[in-house]
Formats: sequence, C-alpha cells, structure tokens
Amino acid sequence: MSIRENTVQGFKASAVAAGLKKDKSLDLALIFSERESAAAGVFTNNKVKAAPVIISREHVLNGSARAIVANAGNANACTGKTGLDDARRTTGLLAEQLGIQPDEVLVASTGVIGEPLNINAISGAVPSLVKALSPDGMLLAARAIMTTDSFPKMSYFYGRAGGQPYRILGISKGAGMIMPNMATMLSFILTDIRVDSRDLKRALLSSVETTFNRITVDGDTSTNDMVLVMANGMAGNRALSEAGYRDFKKGLETVMGELAHMMVRDGEGATKLITIEIKGALSSSDAIKAARTVANSCLVKTAFYGKDPNWGRIMAALGRADIEMKEESVDIWVDDVQIVAGGLGKGAEAEKRAAEIMAGEEFTLTIDLHLGDYQDRIITCDLTHEYVTINADYRT
Repeated sequence: MSIRENTVQGFKASAVAAGLKKDKSLDLALIFSERESAAAGVFTNNKVKAAPVIISREHVLNGSARAIVANAGNANACTGKTGLDDARRTTGLLAEQLGIQPDEVLVASTGVIGEPLNINAISGAVPSLVKALSPDGMLLAARAIMTTDSFPKMSYFYGRAGGQPYRILGISKGAGMIMPNMATMLSFILTDIRVDSRDLKRALLSSVETTFNRITVDGDTSTNDMVLVMANGMAGNRALSEAGYRDFKKGLETVMGELAHMMVRDGEGATKLITIEIKGALSSSDAIKAARTVANSCLVKTAFYGKDPNWGRIMAALGRADIEMKEESVDIWVDDVQIVAGGLGKGAEAEKRAAEIMAGEEFTLTIDLHLGDYQDRIITCDLTHEYVTINADYRT
C-alpha cells in the first residue's frame, strides 16, 4: 500500500505522544474532515460502557460529524461522572482548535479500565495534534490507537459510483478482549462517497454483522468497542442508486472484513487463524450459537495450538451450546479431512492427517449437524502461553 493510497480526499489525520502510554509512544490520534460528513456508529452492547462510548453515541445521533479523536493507554471506563466530563472536555478542546462544534467531534479510548484519564496531558497535546494534521497521517493514527497490537491495521477499497471514483479507508485496533457483539476493538472508516446518513448507517449495521460480529479472540466483549464511519461526499457522485448502494456496501464489507481478519490474526499470542463453519443447523440462532461456543472454548482453542484434532472437546462444546443437536448426526472436518462421522471418530490415520493440516497457520473446522438448512461461521484463533503472559502482565 503506497503513501497516496493511505489517503481519502478531504480527510486529514495526525498522531502525537501525549504521555498516556507507559512507553511514551504515539497515543493520541485525530481524524478530521474538511467538510461536514455523514456519520454513523455502532457501539458495544456491554452493559458497562466507557465514557467515550456514551458521548460518541450521543453525538452521532444527528447523523453527521467532522472529527474523531482517540487515545490509547487509558480506556476511560468505570470512571464515573469524572470520566464523562473528561470525554466531553476532550471533544470541546478539539472543537475549539478546529473551529467546529463539540457535538461534531466523536471520541474513543482504549487501554486500562478503571483509571482516571490524564485530561491535562490530552489538553497539552491538542494544539500539536491539530497542527500536525496531514492527508498522509492515517498510518500514524493507526499506530497511535494500538495497545497490545503487534502491527497497525489498515484496509483500502477503490470503487465507482455514477461514474465517479471513490475511496474507502479503514483502520482498526484490537488483539485482545475481542468478541465484538454490537457492536478491546476500535475501527474508524472514512470515505469520500456521497451517501446520506440513513443509508450509511444501514450499510454499516449490515457490514458489522457479517464481519466484526463474526470474530472472536477470547470471547470478551470490551467496554469500549465502537465502529465509526464518516462520508464527506467529496467524490462528487450523485445520490446513490440501489445498485450503487449495493456496490458501496460491498466495498465497506470488504474493508471491514479485512480489518476483522487482521485482528484475529494479531490475536494476543495467536499462532493460527481458524474459521469455524457450522452447517445443517435447525435455525439461524443455533448456527451462530454453535459456532461461537466452539470458537470460544478454551479447551478447543488450546487443542488448536497443540495441533491436536481433539474432536471430543468439539463435541462437548456443541453439547453445551444450548442448540438442537443429535450426537449421532454430527460430522466434523479439518479442511477436507473428515475426523468424525455420525458422532464417531474416523480413527488415528484421519487424525494424523488433520494434525498435519493444523500445523499450518490457517485452516477451517467444518461441523455439519445434519438437522436443517442453516449455516454460519466465526473466525477465531488459538490460545497460547503467550496470551496468558500478555494479560497477566498487562498492568504491571
């Protein structure tokens, strides 16, 4: 991806080190649109909601925005009225510097829960943050929102609407506390297409459901999850036709899908990316519940890490998934190697071939319940010693 591909016309971004991270690296990011943008957001359904989630959810209700400010190093969650005041003050500080209204600023945070936000550090960094705004600043912004991530996550899409070219650019952070359910993950998506806020929200909700809501690293839904999208209309296209809307939604889904895969691949300590596919479920809810239960099972995930096709753990997870199932009807494959037929193991030779596949970095576990016509999938990763080390030492 070249530097110019990291841009969307009419948007600028920047990042500075405000002193919120222990290692003094970039920790405060700003994204700014030169003109009013249609905006939409999707937020965590965790009942414990961080202050920035509450404030951004209020601000995005009017369907427009001009800026997103995000900090890493502190989640500003479980911080009471002070946390809400700090989130509001952050939007006010940026609004004043940018010459816009506070409710045109969306705010996000990620990091340690339960610690007061260093609002003075943010206040002191805001002038430099605004001064540093640049069309080429998105990669720096992607770096600034990282916590336990090992690499910045960015995805890019080029399309046409009514003959006019447009771009979609997305960044995300997330490697642990990942099971978006809206919807610790943040994702900010920018586009210069002209689209009204209702269609933008419709496309966002649909795309979230098939991408971010179909991944898990550890089964934990963060207090801070949010996906924000802004569309400034500078591509100059006319109002979207239904076909144009479908193409835009496909592009949005492509960007979000790539970002979702990156988050799982970068899962804390992860060495493998695994797709759990459920077929033959009796209902759509059974299909997704089965996929999530298997994908989040610690015993299954550690077996993935150990390259062990321990299908008994998979059967046990299905049996507690609160779905309709018949043990004697279940078939299981690792890629194209069947290890279970009719609820019974296929033997040592099949498991040996499955173990060879599991030694790779990516594979698919397919489960056919043979009870209906519904199917779904979840993308997950393995559970390793390193995950425990990262999270045991997170605050120390």
